[in-house]
Amino acid sequence: MMNAPAFWYDQRSPEKRLLRRLLLPAAALSGALVKKRFDLYFPVPMEKPVICVGNLVAGGAGKTPVVMALADLLKDSGFNPHLLTRGYGGREAGPLQIAPTRDTAFDVGDEALLLVEKAPTWVSANKGLGVQSAIESGADIVVMDDGYQNAALYKDFSLLVIDGGVGFGNRSVIPAGPLREPLGFGLARADAAVVVGQDKAGVAELIRRHKDIPVFTAALEPDADNPDLSGRQVFAFAGIGRPDKFRETLEAAGAKVEGWAAFPDHYPYDDEDLAEIAAAAKAAGAPLVTTAKDWVRVPQPLREQVLKFGVHLVWQEASGLLPLLTAALQKRRR
Repeated sequence: MMNAPAFWYDQRSPEKRLLRRLLLPAAALSGALVKKRFDLYFPVPMEKPVICVGNLVAGGAGKTPVVMALADLLKDSGFNPHLLTRGYGGREAGPLQIAPTRDTAFDVGDEALLLVEKAPTWVSANKGLGVQSAIESGADIVVMDDGYQNAALYKDFSLLVIDGGVGFGNRSVIPAGPLREPLGFGLARADAAVVVGQDKAGVAELIRRHKDIPVFTAALEPDADNPDLSGRQVFAFAGIGRPDKFRETLEAAGAKVEGWAAFPDHYPYDDEDLAEIAAAAKAAGAPLVTTAKDWVRVPQPLREQVLKFGVHLVWQEASGLLPLLTAALQKRRR
């Protein structure tokens, strides 16, 4: 595991621009392989509809909060959704239905333990088997967290999630940039997109230049049951796609971040990883805080020393999303 290279999102220096250019041949090969994979598969629809919530970049964009918010939207509309994730960072290959009293992040990954709070959730390395297991257990619609680049599985509706703060970075494919596939090729398969956070990167306009699809906006807001950190000195850590986003969230909530540690996404913490910052927090008489996604990866004996500060997705205008989903489902019935 590693953090995203700085030059993926920052091209201000000549050295970073040169590094990108040197890696463009490898990026071209990587993009071509993704395209070839889609030429090799001819997926057929599953027995029940499948919604894919994906992204085009490596690292976090906010997919899991979007899936959780989408599950609420579907349940409120009378659906019985089941959720599906790969279980990144866990050792279970699945298909396995998550049991919160049994499974840990080291078994099924961190995302699954958040998703199961909203709806029945499955972990499966093989997406097709995961969808089939969910359907056999009563799902009338399956929502996938990730899987946009999975060419073997038919998706009835694909919703792209983009972090408005960084967009698509330098718009190059791995390893020259953060894109998992060429931008135009990826956007062509999307039915809609949602920009999470302020659109500082001009994402909405860029998408519309490639394809005329609905672009929704949303924001991540603190959970109502979070600890009150306003005016308090805190020590914090995060191992998510963009750890600095959590620091910004704490500061927006009024916290004074005196100590900070950043880890790679999905980092499997042990006692030694947190010893230094935990000791500094204790010496300062300040709380140690992390994200909900990180908290489930903290070793059980240490969790009593760590406060969980969660966020949830709030749609800015979701009124048009459900009709789009409904239209996609009606189309497959014809």
